Amino acid sequence: MAQSIFLSSTPKPQFPITGNEEFVTCFAPKQRPDYFRLLSKSRGGARAAAYTSDSAAVEIPRRWYNLIADLPIKPPPPLHPKTFEPIKPEDLSPLFPDELIKQEATTERFIDIPQDVIDVYRLWRPTPLIRAKRLEKLLDTPARIYYKYEGGSPAGSHKPNTAVPQAWYNAQQGVKNVVTETGAGQWGSSLAFASSLFGLNCEVWQVRASYDQKPYRKLMMQTWGAKVHPSPSNITEAGRRILENDPTSPGSLGIAISEAVEVAALNPDTKYCLGSVLNHVLLHQTIIGEECIKQMEALGETPDLIIGCTGGGSNFAGLAFPFIREKLNGKMNPVFRAVEPTACPSLTKGVYAYDYGDTAGMTPLMKMHTLGHDFIPDPIHAGGLRYHGMAPLISHVYELGFMEAISIPQIECFEGAIKFARTEGLIPAPEPTHAIAATIREAIRCREAGESKVILMAMCGHGHFDLPAYEKYLQGALIDLSFSEERIRASLANIPQRSS
Repeated sequence: MAQSIFLSSTPKPQFPITGNEEFVTCFAPKQRPDYFRLLSKSRGGARAAAYTSDSAAVEIPRRWYNLIADLPIKPPPPLHPKTFEPIKPEDLSPLFPDELIKQEATTERFIDIPQDVIDVYRLWRPTPLIRAKRLEKLLDTPARIYYKYEGGSPAGSHKPNTAVPQAWYNAQQGVKNVVTETGAGQWGSSLAFASSLFGLNCEVWQVRASYDQKPYRKLMMQTWGAKVHPSPSNITEAGRRILENDPTSPGSLGIAISEAVEVAALNPDTKYCLGSVLNHVLLHQTIIGEECIKQMEALGETPDLIIGCTGGGSNFAGLAFPFIREKLNGKMNPVFRAVEPTACPSLTKGVYAYDYGDTAGMTPLMKMHTLGHDFIPDPIHAGGLRYHGMAPLISHVYELGFMEAISIPQIECFEGAIKFARTEGLIPAPEPTHAIAATIREAIRCREAGESKVILMAMCGHGHFDLPAYEKYLQGALIDLSFSEERIRASLANIPQRSS
């Protein structure tokens, strides 16, 4: 049996043709497009492409970008939960393959993307950068709104950007089985997809609230060959303890992480994969921002404000981190705004402290903005944002003052989503509706101030499997769920070690 800190008994201390004049997909025009046509490639499927007579292709980036290399102050290291000493690579080996452990701790600025991974990326990358001209018209704003759309991937979100390399690195090391958790199901779908390509068995613990709300996500995972369990489950000790205390628990990402980590730590032939939070995950997602920089350059545009939703932080980091590099180098000066749900506001209401990444306290301690690992958020429809903590690297960047954060309730988010769907044609997943709502707020401010600001928004996935949430909104049955100050205080009291 594998012995590791992860079983510690330590007490808790499909691209749209929009008709817009400015449309950037895998080809980003320097001038207004003369015509549109579909480009079909034998190894990438049909992709929408905008052409001009002098356009140059925006190619898939060949390297991921590591923001840590350019930060003036390096982030605090994760700590061993028994010794409170910085974690060592061998402490992580029960969970992750060697290459991902290296990427987690690296200070190198760029990491080469394996060719096998790029070959899979070609199924949907480069992804389109689209100007939301019809939304601008509806809002009567002088702002120019652009969104980077990641919903054309096989799983319908940005998550395959890291699922594919994680599955590939595990397969390269001879791993046979991978386990994970998923909130809304986008990450679980992505890992199931990637595992099917590289011959891995995949097992997923899906947060119970989302498991019940989104059955088609479960079916997607099963179609790609994954086993799916509602979390908390009776399969693991962590799940059984939760169910003993609350048989009707809606679950949380922290609980689902505990279950998946427990299974990985007990089985030498099994590794754990995570869809957000950790450094190597954020690293893989920077392909979004690297592409987007080139696309905006081709348009002759520079963003004044970059907006993205945040739960664990991978989608926001993926778009923002390469632009933060450009800001640090003096090439541009955008504001970076993270948007989280009011029901789970880790950045805006949490504390910056060392805490566990899971509910059962089996993971290393990470310095992050946290609501406490015991905190179980209300079951909002944005299941991917129901995490008690924020990515340590995003938390560090926030503490350095390089970004700001706000929280928005779900009714306002769905109001924005309806405006977006009825102008831009795309139905957003509940998670990016937070970015849409924040973008609409800013566009209205621009209208009132007469300011022609360039807003860049992360549109991280489609909502085709989230239509029951839209049904509730359209029927007037959706309610705003908020956090309880009392529950947060109780949860924070169990944080094992406060920051010094």
